Amino acid sequence: MKYTQLGRAGLKVSRLVLGTMNFGPQTGEPESHAIMDSALDAGINFFDTANVYGWGENKGRTEEIIGTWFAQGGRRREKTVLATKVYGSMSREGDTWPNEDRLSALNIRRAVDASLKRLQTDYIDLYQFHHVDRRTPFEEIWQAVEVLVQQGKILYVGSSNFPGYKIAQANEVAARTGRLGLVSEQCIYNLAERRAEMEVIPAAEEYGLGVIPWSPLHGGLLGGVIKKEVVDGRRASGRSADALANSAVRAQVQAYEDLLDKHGLEPGEVGLAWLLTRPGVTGPIVGPRTPEQLASALRAVELELGEEVLAGLDEVFPGPGPSPEAFAW
Repeated sequence: MKYTQLGRAGLKVSRLVLGTMNFGPQTGEPESHAIMDSALDAGINFFDTANVYGWGENKGRTEEIIGTWFAQGGRRREKTVLATKVYGSMSREGDTWPNEDRLSALNIRRAVDASLKRLQTDYIDLYQFHHVDRRTPFEEIWQAVEVLVQQGKILYVGSSNFPGYKIAQANEVAARTGRLGLVSEQCIYNLAERRAEMEVIPAAEEYGLGVIPWSPLHGGLLGGVIKKEVVDGRRASGRSADALANSAVRAQVQAYEDLLDKHGLEPGEVGLAWLLTRPGVTGPIVGPRTPEQLASALRAVELELGEEVLAGLDEVFPGPGPSPEAFAW
């Protein structure tokens, strides 16, 4: 496994991030524990979750599964850089109550304590704002964060799904008050969805944030879905099936798979490897449900993409260009 620093912070993290969103809803506790053990054995030390994962009436379940894994000992917690998130409502259906969502100082304080309890740990390495909160000023947010840092409950803070101007605003307020500010931004970014290149990634680079792409294979669309239809008879489902119903998208994905077939490369591995070549990217989030999927993700870290392949990928999936050139002169 290769490692890098998380943005301008001194924290060293693996170039693949283990996503845990499926733990609970799709993957049971024993299987989830096995995946985390395999990831750690492979050198992946960066695990990502969120307080709302588990969804519906099971919000918090994913953090609980990680907590029971930590409780097994074996220096699991010490070896893991743990990232979780706050923003979404933790209220149960029929029991909605004010101040149980967003980024008020009150909710941040309560949410951290609840996550620590579920995770069976006394600190969170990277605490991420899951979305922008246009109702709460950053002065209040950073004040709440400072208390938690002083208490030793969180070490670093990151954002998720922030536009470029909010990254700038957050870190300018932090700088004025003598705080470190955001050290990472987790955003949707992949070959088929490159709009982050316009402003989000440049803002992250300017302020020293490590970029953590989620949905690196665009919901499976970049994982060889057409090839699987032909070879295995497995039809795409969910978002991939909806996207492929569009003839233009299907033609683009077919061109992508044809390009990689010409070079003897696997689509899923290339989708991850391409992200690892992008400026500012710390590492994509992968959510393997089987040992084979984890092995494929690990191969991507060692995969070197030649100039011809990279140029071909840009032809199939051209980026939007930087701002303002993308929409002006």
